[in-house]
Amino acid sequence: MAEAINVFEQGTYFVRCITVERSDPSSPPKPLLIITPTIQGKYPVLMFCHGFWIENASYTELLRHISSHGYIVVAPQLYTMMFTCGAAELGAAADVTCWLSSGGLNTVLPQSVEPDLLNLALAGHGRGGKAAFALALGLANASLKFSLLLGLDPVEGTDPKVLTHIPRSFDLTIPVVVIGTGLGDNNKFRVLPACAPDGRNHEAFFTECKPPCWYFYARNYGHMDMIDYGKETLTGCLCVSGTGPRGPFRKCLAGIFVAVLRAYLEGQTEYLQAIADQPSIAPTRLDPVIYIEA
Repeated sequence: MAEAINVFEQGTYFVRCITVERSDPSSPPKPLLIITPTIQGKYPVLMFCHGFWIENASYTELLRHISSHGYIVVAPQLYTMMFTCGAAELGAAADVTCWLSSGGLNTVLPQSVEPDLLNLALAGHGRGGKAAFALALGLANASLKFSLLLGLDPVEGTDPKVLTHIPRSFDLTIPVVVIGTGLGDNNKFRVLPACAPDGRNHEAFFTECKPPCWYFYARNYGHMDMIDYGKETLTGCLCVSGTGPRGPFRKCLAGIFVAVLRAYLEGQTEYLQAIADQPSIAPTRLDPVIYIEA
């Protein structure tokens, strides 16, 4: 159990944050934030899609924590204009996978650090979570296969639509993890639209997942509470937040990510199983934790 708790703390790898602009000789299709271990080795890769009108750098603390456990994180800035359509966002995400498969990532990583693209996880927050589901479902031509899908408080947005409102309807053969927040469907000041409204949020996504799938519910936190301090956008100001400190919540989320990545990319299931058996080891309350086995 003590080893399982370690996923909620910073890992043992020193990491480096790399910003790659479109003007870089590696020619990425979108600006990228890459967070990578610096020690020689071959590491699994996590591609992370940001939420609605949020900078990729706003997730730096969360993604640094994940990377420090031995993962290369690639977080593209899929769009910067508020009214970018979902189809354009999805196309940009697919273009990033083409860049990864063409060897672009190898050219910007530290010397002797190699990405293991056969162990590639896909994740996203909010509308970016919906984009991650859409990409995994084949609604755009990704040039790589994903081994794992994680939705961090996903929200259905503009076209292409993902939710069918039919239980277990997602045509996915990979493990799926959905993390939901308890305050995302609340209305700020009781008048503003909810940032993760009922019928379009984490519950609906999990309902449509086929096993094997996991569900983690952080009932005391809101849709934007994983964002770094000082990185809140106008979108974040419109969302209901929890009253507790955000640091433990980010640790909780990062620990779930690490436990899931270890289980499904590296075959180390004991960390994830420990959280499932005793959710109270997490820094913030998880209730419920649900696993539906294949």
